[in-house]
Amino acid sequence: MSRRGWVLFLALGVIWGLPYLLIRVSVREVTPAFLVFVRTAGASVILAPFVVRRGALRPLLAHWKALLVYTVVEIVVPWLFLFSAEEKVTSSLAGLLVASVPIAGAVIAQVTGTDRLDWRRLTGLGLGIVGAGALVGFDVGRSSLLAASSFLLVVTGYALGPWILHRYLSGLASASVILASLVIAAVGYAPVALLQRPRHALSASVVLSMAGLTVVCTALAFSVFFALVREVGPMRATVITYLNPAVAVLLGVLVLGESFGWATGVGFVAVLGGSFLATRPLRGPKAAPGPVVALTGGPAPGAPAELPCTPA
Repeated sequence: MSRRGWVLFLALGVIWGLPYLLIRVSVREVTPAFLVFVRTAGASVILAPFVVRRGALRPLLAHWKALLVYTVVEIVVPWLFLFSAEEKVTSSLAGLLVASVPIAGAVIAQVTGTDRLDWRRLTGLGLGIVGAGALVGFDVGRSSLLAASSFLLVVTGYALGPWILHRYLSGLASASVILASLVIAAVGYAPVALLQRPRHALSASVVLSMAGLTVVCTALAFSVFFALVREVGPMRATVITYLNPAVAVLLGVLVLGESFGWATGVGFVAVLGGSFLATRPLRGPKAAPGPVVALTGGPAPGAPAELPCTPA
C-alpha cells in the first residue's frame, strides 16, 4: 500500500471510530430522532453541491423503490435504534456490537444464495455470536439489555443495505445514492425533529459533537472513503472494518472513562476474529465472488468501482 493509501486508511479508521463517542455525547441533550435529522440534513446540504453538478441524480428515479428500501434499512431504522441504544449503553459496547455486521452479512449471503458457508465461515459465525453474547451478557449491569438487544436490528439493517445495493442499485453512481438516501431520511425525520427540537440552549460539547458527526463522520468520511477505494481498490479498502471498533473502544475509555474489563477484551477479539473468518474468500475453483461485505455501519458495497457507504 502506498504512503497516501496508509494515510487515507488511518484517517478513515479514526473518522469511522469516532461516531460512537459523538453519538453518546449528543444524546445526553437531544433526542435520537432529532440527531438523525441533524446528521442527515446537514450532510445532505454539504454533499449536494458536489453531487448535483455531476447530473447523476436523474437515473435514480427509475429505481426509487429499491432506493427507498435501502434508505430505510441502512439509515432510517439503524440510526434511530443505534442513537437510542447509546442513551443507555457505552460507546465502546456500541462500536463492538456494530462490528459484527460482516457476520450478519455472511448469513444473508448464504440465505439469498449469493454466497455459501464453509467450515471457516461457520467457525467465524459461531465465534462472533459468542463474542457478542459475552459483550451483552457481562455488560448488563451497566447498560440496558433491551437497548443492547436492539443492536440486532442495527446489525441486520447494515447487513441488508449492501445486499440491496449489490442486487438492485449497483449500476448507479455511489455519491448519488448516498445523497438521495440522506435527503429521504432527512425529509422523513423532519416532522419528528420539529416536535422534538431542544427547548433549551445546548452545551458546547453537544453542539460540537453534532457538528463533528455531521461534517466529519458523514460528509468528510464519504470523500475519504472514495479516495481510499480509488487508491487501494474496493477489496483492500474494506479492511477498515477491523480498525473502527478498536478506535471506538479506545476513545470510549480515554475520553469518556468507560471501563475495559476482561469480558470486553474477550468480546473484542471474538467479534473481530469471527467477522474476519466469516468473510474470508472461499477456497477452490467453485468459489464465486459475491458482494464485498464489510460494514460496521461503515463501507457498504455497491458498484464494483465505487462503494456507497454509510458510517455508523
